[in-house]
Amino acid sequence: MKAYDSLEVTPLLPESLQPLQTLAMNLRWSWRDEAHALFRGIDPLLWRTTGHNPITMLKSLPASKVAELEKDTEFLHRMQQELEDFEAYSSLDRWFKKQTAGTEDAETTVAYFSMEFGVHQSLPIYSGGLGVLAGDHMKSASDLGAPVIGIGLLYTFGYFEQTLSREGWQQEHYTEHYPEDLAVSPVLDEQGEQLHVSVTYPDRREVQVAVWKADIGRAPLLLLDTNIEANPEDFRIITDRLYGGDAEHRIKQELVLGVAGLRAVQRFCEIDGRKQPDVIHMNEGHAGFAGIERMGQLIREGESFETALAVVRASTLFTTHTPVPAGIDRFDMLLAQRYLQADENGESRLAPGVPVARALELGAEDDPSRFNMAHLGLRLAQYANGVAKLHGAISRGMFKDLYPNFDEAEVPITSITNGVHIRTWVRGPMRSITAAMSGNRDLTTANHWNAPDAVGASELWRVRNELRSELVERSRDLSLKSWEDRGAQEAELGWTKNILDPNALTIGFARRVSTYKRLTLMLQNPERLRRILTNPDRPVQFVIAGKAHPADMGGKELLQELIRYADDAGVRDRIIFIPDYNISMGKFLVAGSDVWLNNPIRPQEASGTSGMKAVMNGCLTMSISDGWWDEFRDDELGWTIPSAAHADPFLRDKWESQALYDILEHEIVPMFYDRDEHGVPHAWVEKIRKSMSIVGPQVAAERMVRDYCTELYLPAGRTSRIANKLENAREYAQWQQKVAEAWSAVSITSIRNVHGEARAGGEVRLEATIELGALTTDDVRVEAVVGVTDDYGELITPRLVEMAPNGSEANFAVDLPVDKPGEIGYTIRVVPKHQLLRSPAELGLVRFPTK
Repeated sequence: MKAYDSLEVTPLLPESLQPLQTLAMNLRWSWRDEAHALFRGIDPLLWRTTGHNPITMLKSLPASKVAELEKDTEFLHRMQQELEDFEAYSSLDRWFKKQTAGTEDAETTVAYFSMEFGVHQSLPIYSGGLGVLAGDHMKSASDLGAPVIGIGLLYTFGYFEQTLSREGWQQEHYTEHYPEDLAVSPVLDEQGEQLHVSVTYPDRREVQVAVWKADIGRAPLLLLDTNIEANPEDFRIITDRLYGGDAEHRIKQELVLGVAGLRAVQRFCEIDGRKQPDVIHMNEGHAGFAGIERMGQLIREGESFETALAVVRASTLFTTHTPVPAGIDRFDMLLAQRYLQADENGESRLAPGVPVARALELGAEDDPSRFNMAHLGLRLAQYANGVAKLHGAISRGMFKDLYPNFDEAEVPITSITNGVHIRTWVRGPMRSITAAMSGNRDLTTANHWNAPDAVGASELWRVRNELRSELVERSRDLSLKSWEDRGAQEAELGWTKNILDPNALTIGFARRVSTYKRLTLMLQNPERLRRILTNPDRPVQFVIAGKAHPADMGGKELLQELIRYADDAGVRDRIIFIPDYNISMGKFLVAGSDVWLNNPIRPQEASGTSGMKAVMNGCLTMSISDGWWDEFRDDELGWTIPSAAHADPFLRDKWESQALYDILEHEIVPMFYDRDEHGVPHAWVEKIRKSMSIVGPQVAAERMVRDYCTELYLPAGRTSRIANKLENAREYAQWQQKVAEAWSAVSITSIRNVHGEARAGGEVRLEATIELGALTTDDVRVEAVVGVTDDYGELITPRLVEMAPNGSEANFAVDLPVDKPGEIGYTIRVVPKHQLLRSPAELGLVRFPTK
């Protein structure tokens, strides 16, 4: 019958259970098993139906359940233990404070900008690798006590939820997420009102941006939201979806992230009594406009454009995540010009004081019609890095034109290899094994796991079997749901109860579905793959997941091709695709797989982190030598698929897939199924030991964040503090102008090899006379460049040795030890030198001798 009316029943959480709300509002519970179990144990079914979201679960608890919990002394005791553990975690001194105690480095604070953060699926503001990396970065910063404040966007709909049509075509669905259902709280200003900042858009329209905060352990994450009543509808939808909309929608989002984000973090620190960030870390180029805004603030205080740029560069780090130009955000120059909004004096209304023409130059590239966000990031940052050693080298090649007159090797882009957060990604059954292998050391600071034999082969193999069985069980449930979503009837789905074999070799493959990741490389020879999968004695099975971007038709077609193959009755129990890949599903996949497959087109993968998560759980690697695996590849740790460089992509894929099949059939399968009388594959288990103990600590996000701190954050903090004494920045800006104007007069007038010859074990003394014109020896560094030469007289991987003044301002000398006999080449060069100049390549000025 029809209801006469309705009413809203308000949830009630009594005082005795308020610690649950405290724990739920800090996402540290998501990587602490005991807290996770506490919430799950309240009502396992409700926990699942609320998507593992303690906020919505607590609001959905019936009064009868609340009354039951109040009387459950064992539950109350566990809750109190978790609260005490959380309070201790939040207050104890950690690695960063201990490392920097008594030094000026202790003052360093980092503002970390990212378009997405993957902390947990209950905070749906991520799509994949970039976001999960940023989430792991924040978690590890919290565990280490590193002073990092995150800045991102609070998307109304997040990224899409994925289902499949009956034909295997990806379907996208968007669900609205309300802040009151998320672990976020409003940042309040001095009057107790939610903090709003604003950004000026064309036609002098002001976008109001509400600021929220999510607590990631000890690390605050500020989230920006335009979906508020103060904005008209076209502004409310700016933060609607992650990676949705056209180029104009994208630039609107990036202006919110960069400009509103900088204003938000500055106001947050002011309100909270925190020190203002002295390091800006742009995780990709999306936040590039933060540098423009910071320059505008300085110019409005009376500084010149050059001084403002010097201050910003000295305090900014840019991390690039793409090894291909197509992956860079590039806007039409006219669109960028429109949003920078020149006034009658040519100054920006977006960032008042900044000359628009100069700002556009910072994002310029070879194509004068495009504004390049990576170029903007690099020109605004004195510190830059790729996310794996190979990616660093690729990036130096990609961006070398920004640093003219210097060899590619000297392009000032370093690398810090990505990592994954141990406590998030190591499954419960593996925790005791990783602890034993590390010698029960603190995994946040352990550089080595020196006890690989601490766990017996039988025990390690037992845990691996447990994790595989868990993956099979979960995959069966998800596969059944997927088929029901595709419209299949219950009567035709009985076969899903027996898909996969908990004892069969299981290969995992899960990542964003884009063409370069080659989801369907395994299908190059479908009949050979079928034989491998259906071998009655040594079966193989694949569990696959991933999303294609809604606008990526090529990726969607690859996905459909794979699903059609997997739907075939002959292999559908051996190769399955699980839709709607997320963090929760990823934990089961990386832990339960025996081999993690990665086969991108080399060198188009910057790093890749899914395989790192697998290694942590005793899963072995089979990968193209790309991304992170390029620096760890070792036959004793995993298997490397040979790369086939060929202009014809079809031939390349054919050859590389053939190598994939060969490795799988002739190396992996035999080793996995070669068992002793107790069923233990000793060679396989030994390979797991080596992989976990050698690679594990090196691919930890805790190691990654420590590297960021020591190699980039702390040095950037030091130069930031120098430059923020504005007389230093002004002097530096004037010095740059002086050097640029005087450089044409610099020359090397003579070079002398004093001894004429050298003996192995002796020394070579080089002397040079330099004409400096209007410059002094304080303005330059004179270097000997030494190395072996090729057939054309070019120095191969030369080393640089600074020369010292020798008696007069014009003369320089150096004594070089000589070890090996044979021919060595040398030359002399002069480059600029200043305490705020991190690399001479930044200015593009160098002088070599002329013959």
